[in-house]
Amino acid sequence: MEHLKKKGKEMAYLKKLPWELIEEILSRVPPKSLVRFRTVSKQWNALFDDKTFINNHKMTFRFILATESKIYSVSIDPMIVVRELLLGTPGLETLKLKNLVDCNELLLCGKNNGAVVWNPWLGQSRLIEQSLKHSLMEFDGIVYDNKKYKMVAFSFDLWTIYDFSSDVWIDHKSKQTGDSGGTSVVSVEKAVSLNGTLYYWVCFRDKTDPMCYRIYKFGFSSRIWVSFCNLPCGRNHDGDALVLGVFKEDRFSLLKQCMVTKKIEIWVTENKIDEDGADVVWMNFMTFLSPNLPDLVETVNYSEPSYFVEGKRLVVCSCDNTGHAWIYVLAENKLISKTRIDCVVDPWPLHCTFVPSLVAVPVPC
Repeated sequence: MEHLKKKGKEMAYLKKLPWELIEEILSRVPPKSLVRFRTVSKQWNALFDDKTFINNHKMTFRFILATESKIYSVSIDPMIVVRELLLGTPGLETLKLKNLVDCNELLLCGKNNGAVVWNPWLGQSRLIEQSLKHSLMEFDGIVYDNKKYKMVAFSFDLWTIYDFSSDVWIDHKSKQTGDSGGTSVVSVEKAVSLNGTLYYWVCFRDKTDPMCYRIYKFGFSSRIWVSFCNLPCGRNHDGDALVLGVFKEDRFSLLKQCMVTKKIEIWVTENKIDEDGADVVWMNFMTFLSPNLPDLVETVNYSEPSYFVEGKRLVVCSCDNTGHAWIYVLAENKLISKTRIDCVVDPWPLHCTFVPSLVAVPVPC
């Protein structure tokens, strides 16, 4: 009874504080504690789902870098801060990650024998092992489909989907539809999650023909890989950067850099993307032409950059030809700052964007 009275007094005191001050206090609270505070009120619960609050939290970060032995987070504001993270997965002797995928709320770390699903902000992770017949598959992401978390892996025309609730892998032969009765998709770029439910890929038939680039979507109910919309541009040269991303949570962004001129373009869709891909209109959002622009695609492994757009600012993580990771900040048609991440000593680390969340790593029911 005394405990309830004390809690009631604390809540009454909090109600007297300005909401802006409460937000500032909560932005300094460790993430694991925020999970417990969801039950305080509907207002607090809604706040913790607000991307603006998460971005402004004092412990947030925007990029993840992984070497063969270590993983790091990179905070951007007010200054660039790099911290080593612990994966904390039992039974994982070495990292040896194949890829990193930002799944909007969780991070997927692909391995040869499975994948690690991870929330680095909460320090939660889980190793999901895979059979030998799936060992050549690339892990593309995690979706929240029909109120269930599912993980997707792809190889050629075979999809395998892992259901977290049942702890079961299910293989599917995918069908493809195209612009005129069927399109043979030769290559697939990194997958992008939009609205936390569907996955989209940049696909092309001819890598250096700008007219051949489209976005494709995989339908989890129909098991059909469908053409979704055109891209505003493609590669003119084999080493051009072309990276699909998310803008304002519900739209696409596209970064392109010409390897010859170093020109960087950011395209975004004007309106919210719906599931049908109807009325997708692209507009040129930013263009950078200054003479000191960096090469965002290194010419050793030809790895693509990771990036995010915030307001009128572009922030990019990429490696140079020596394998060092860099953070570039661009705005007002110029390069504002560049920072080499010297504490990441292993060359050519994997990297991806990541906005922290309070979503727990899913487990079997």
